[in-house]
Amino acid sequence: MNHISTEQQGATDADLVLYGGNILDVRTGNLLENHSVLVADGTIQAIVPSTAEPRGAQVIDVSGMTVLPGLIDSHSHVMQVSGNFVDLQEWSPYYVGARAAGVLGDMLQRGFTTVRDMGGADAGIARAVNEGLIVGPAIKFGGPIFAPTGGHALTVVCDGEVEIRRALRKEFRDGADHIKLTVSGGVISKMRMEALGFSEAELRVAVDEANLAQRYIAAHAYTAEAVNRALVCGIRSIEHGNFLDERSIELFLEHDAFYVPTLATFAYLTREENWSSLPVEKQRKLSGVLESGLDSLDRAHRAGVKIAYGTDLHGEGHSWQLAEFQLRAKVIDPLALIQQATINGAELLNLTGQVGEVAAGHHADLLVVDANPLMDISAITADEHRRIVVAGGRVVRYRQH
Repeated sequence: MNHISTEQQGATDADLVLYGGNILDVRTGNLLENHSVLVADGTIQAIVPSTAEPRGAQVIDVSGMTVLPGLIDSHSHVMQVSGNFVDLQEWSPYYVGARAAGVLGDMLQRGFTTVRDMGGADAGIARAVNEGLIVGPAIKFGGPIFAPTGGHALTVVCDGEVEIRRALRKEFRDGADHIKLTVSGGVISKMRMEALGFSEAELRVAVDEANLAQRYIAAHAYTAEAVNRALVCGIRSIEHGNFLDERSIELFLEHDAFYVPTLATFAYLTREENWSSLPVEKQRKLSGVLESGLDSLDRAHRAGVKIAYGTDLHGEGHSWQLAEFQLRAKVIDPLALIQQATINGAELLNLTGQVGEVAAGHHADLLVVDANPLMDISAITADEHRRIVVAGGRVVRYRQH
């Protein structure tokens, strides 16, 4: 059988057939061996036994390979195309957009077919991808990041309940899927990491506005105190959360909230060539952050907290997007890791039933690897193992050998 066939005799209804693969059920970890995925109009139509060679469609033989859902990065920054934030403030937005097209294309090649942008992307870049003007993963965007006066870097400053309502209403009107607030300091900001951003009244107002718009609030938070305040106020998604305490775990479970660690960005920043160029105060902030993040991730996972895959990378650091798998693999088993980057991400993004599974009726966003990722997560992270990526029913990566 040829790897790709376009013969039209005996045409089927499928535009694309991935023939003879092992289909991973990400909910159970079961592999459905020697089955084919039939795709039409950008949607998975059926999964059928590979008993005969299908004809009349683009057919790719994936015998012996593993077919996964496309991956979801739930904390990305597709418009932060430089690691130097001065560049981002000074560069033309048209130039930034052009560079973002390259960032998005690279994400797709890594197998990420959906991303949640956590600061910078807007309806324009999401529309460009949706219309095929830019080749990249589908984007769930939140517009700018919001912080109080004196808060985190690269944000829109917003103080007081009235300002917050006004600002959030504008973003939701313009199509934002979520809003991110900075409720503590961070590694890159002048604000002390242990400092708290926004009053509880302001946080509750933001949550109220999101509820009115049928959307949700995410929070940049590092310390347990900041995390716990956010969860008590109804914030649905905690980003980073490197210093959780036992109360944090209880509150995640009580409020059915999501935890999105971003270990890759700390691993990237602490590489020797990056570390040595950081100001001393930022080196102090970074010290121990990765180790604490791994410990918090381990405890949250063992307690049953809902965890999604996120990276928080910028500029050249985007190339470390798959490193998050390797870092989490120190404390998380491969199936749970894959779930974090598929069904958990889909639930967080309110896309359950649309993405995150290889199942009929879902978007045809697929990743094919030539090894079993349940045995070794490098089947996903190693470039040579990622053979095929399908986004919206279209083959965007095809590596024969």
